[in-house]
Amino acid sequence: MSKYIIKRLAMAIVTLWVIITITFILMHSVPGDPFANENKRIPEAVYQNLLRKYGLDKPYSQQYLMYLKNIARGDFGESMKSNTETVNEMIARGFPVSAYLGAQALFIALIFGPALGAIAALYQNKLPDYISMIISIVGVSVPSFVMGTFLIQFIARKINWIPIGGWGEWRHTLLPSIALAMMPLAQMARLMRSSMLEVIGQDYIKTAKSKGISKLSVILKHAVRNAILPIVSILGTTISNLLVGSFVIEKIFGIPGLGMFFTTSIYNRDYTLIMGITVFYAIILIVMLLFVDVAYTLIDPRIRLTEEGH
Repeated sequence: MSKYIIKRLAMAIVTLWVIITITFILMHSVPGDPFANENKRIPEAVYQNLLRKYGLDKPYSQQYLMYLKNIARGDFGESMKSNTETVNEMIARGFPVSAYLGAQALFIALIFGPALGAIAALYQNKLPDYISMIISIVGVSVPSFVMGTFLIQFIARKINWIPIGGWGEWRHTLLPSIALAMMPLAQMARLMRSSMLEVIGQDYIKTAKSKGISKLSVILKHAVRNAILPIVSILGTTISNLLVGSFVIEKIFGIPGLGMFFTTSIYNRDYTLIMGITVFYAIILIVMLLFVDVAYTLIDPRIRLTEEGH
């Protein structure tokens, strides 16, 4: 098990380095710099001082090595547009907001997604199956920004106690959480349905039933545990996507999370903030995938044995 985790950690470090390098190259391949527009309004000496302050006057190779060195120390640098906060401080301010919203959306998806999929499988080609699949098709097909707009128009405007936007109270999080949850909920429902259909047709399920074990017990103790594996495999990307915020949803509902900061940083060409949030997102994603890999082996030890070549 320890060899398996060390191997995954080594792969995670290499993956993170590749992401940092590609992001740095793409960022600096765009013509101009973050102060190009300001150059028309400020004296040339001030413009050159700004480039010197953020190291933009140095060759790309030096900038790259400096950036790697800072990241190794956990320092994402100073924001090029904010005079009051560093990138670390902005991430520390925005991440709890996005994480709270994402955790709530994940809770909704984990409760209703597998349940819908299991019900659909147990009532295959019956009314509950059709209803579950219609909900999952809507969730997969409708983009989150359309879902968010729909919820604002037909729920927030009809029910006065649910605000259209803003942040601060639980009711502010209700609609954006639902909008964020619909896509993963639908994916989990579809995965769970197909996995359950396969599992309940297995011989060991028929054997359990033949021993007189109640149908509910067979489903909960045997079928669900094995059918849940495909959902565990997508949890890493799902959690990381939800925790770091949604650019569109946070913009629509006016939520001050990482998604909102990232959108603003692209518009402002704030190099350090764009790269800081991208690297932070990559770290969250890699950690979640590592966590899921380990959890997967704990649920099904055959996977670990296969990886170790036994």
